[in-house]
Amino acid sequence: MFEKIDVFQMARAMASHAAFRQNAINQNIANADTPGYAARDVESFSETYGSGDAPALRATRSGHIGADLTTRAEMTVRLNAGTASPDGNNVSIEDEMVKAVEVKRQHDLALSIYKSSLNIMRASLGR
Repeated sequence: MFEKIDVFQMARAMASHAAFRQNAINQNIANADTPGYAARDVESFSETYGSGDAPALRATRSGHIGADLTTRAEMTVRLNAGTASPDGNNVSIEDEMVKAVEVKRQHDLALSIYKSSLNIMRASLGR
């Protein structure tokens, strides 16, 4: 019953997504001087959450709409990465720094959701 609470699954998926996006940012920064390197990014969590193969909600009537509660993200080449340098590289260190801050905020939010949910569960158990 308590093994798969949706809010915990969502917090885990959000933290995993943040780690995956941080990996893309790290690769971009590491290859900032590589000739011809195209910057990569990951779609936002809100666009990817619910697009996977998790078990669907139980439908008790034919009119129910199922919901999928997983995230499936892919690292893709950023299409609107801006202007490329003369060697063909389009990584902007400033843009990557801004994205790194966004990822940190997303990870902190996932941890806050998890921590608040644990506090609510502890309060309901009387601890």
